[in-house]
Amino acid sequence: MSVPDPRQFLLNLYNAAISAVHPRTLLSEFLPQPPANGKTLVIGAGKGAAAMAEAVERNWNGPLSGLVVTRYGHGAKTEHIEVVEASHPVPDEAGQKAAARMLDMVQDLTENDLVLCLISGGGSALLALPAEGITLAEKQALNKALLRSGAAIGEMNCVRKHLSAIKGGRLALACGKARVVTLLISDVPGDDPRVIASGPTLPDATTSAQALAILRKYKIDIPQSVHAHLESPASETPKPGDARFERNSHHVIATAQDALEAAADKARDAGITPYILSDGIEGEARDIGLMHAALARQVIARGQPFERPCVILSGGETTVTVRGNGRGGRNVEFLLSLALALEGASGVHAIACDTDGIDGSEDNAGALYAPTTLARAEALGVSGKAHLANNDGYSFFSALDDLVVSGPTRTNVNDFRAILIL
Repeated sequence: MSVPDPRQFLLNLYNAAISAVHPRTLLSEFLPQPPANGKTLVIGAGKGAAAMAEAVERNWNGPLSGLVVTRYGHGAKTEHIEVVEASHPVPDEAGQKAAARMLDMVQDLTENDLVLCLISGGGSALLALPAEGITLAEKQALNKALLRSGAAIGEMNCVRKHLSAIKGGRLALACGKARVVTLLISDVPGDDPRVIASGPTLPDATTSAQALAILRKYKIDIPQSVHAHLESPASETPKPGDARFERNSHHVIATAQDALEAAADKARDAGITPYILSDGIEGEARDIGLMHAALARQVIARGQPFERPCVILSGGETTVTVRGNGRGGRNVEFLLSLALALEGASGVHAIACDTDGIDGSEDNAGALYAPTTLARAEALGVSGKAHLANNDGYSFFSALDDLVVSGPTRTNVNDFRAILIL
């Protein structure tokens, strides 16, 4: 059996996954009741924050105002909630100013007031307000080093929380007596709300000592100011059980599993049996590519653990330890590794994309693979091995016109992978 167009089939799965986790699809059912005698203030950060704010305005019954910060190009049209755009994945002054304004806005609230906080992936870099004694330049340098190190998202956010004046629950504390309701779109394996965007409104179980150990683990140069801060009690975050969070609540409204299940439904509609491998795969992108290639070969050769035709779906957040100077991203890194391991195996097609529409810092969401990929590249004089060694998956797939360019999706549940085996 074959599908009419494997490439379009895979794109359809990706689009179905995005639609299922977009704020316009699901946010309204999680909105709290407006306060009877107080005001409603909307704040938030992340790649989906503007779309979340837009969905709030469309479904809110009552007055509101507020401010959210999102990545450049990920804005949306709002009337009452201001949208500020800032840099991601490395923070900039625009994000710092927005974070400072947000802290000012939540001052002097009363117990009658409601703070609706909209959080999605990317919020950690976008909501950048360094702790006292640490400069933005120092945070930028540490952020760049962590991104290149191969550190997992939980590790990176542990460090970010303890170097921040707003993350790790501090934003909620700044809201004083007001009730804080946080709606989150999860971009982290395991969907721990305390990890998403470094949990600005949630208590934090990690410690400053752990943050310092992570920096040492990845051999990252630690400025004296950062070292001194992490050894100071002032760097510690509020912990679970803190009574100041008792009135607050949170809801994770969209996850990678939701996206994968929507893609699985789409595959069934096309007559292809789907298998969800995992919604929380972590590790080096190129290693995950090798693992998926080995699984595809087992299906082809042995009919194990799945029979053809099928599509294998997975999500999570892989990492890339940067060794070269190419144009890359974890999804194209995964896909190029998969391509090299498959060596043109017949009947295998694949897509790997980030659900926010941006793979790393490039303009593509990811890319597509077909059995002819390596042969077409060779005909053009393009070496897959050389491009992988240089972390240059973008250029490899660009040469073949196989990049997926969706533009910002204004949501984010991280990696989406689909391996079609016919």
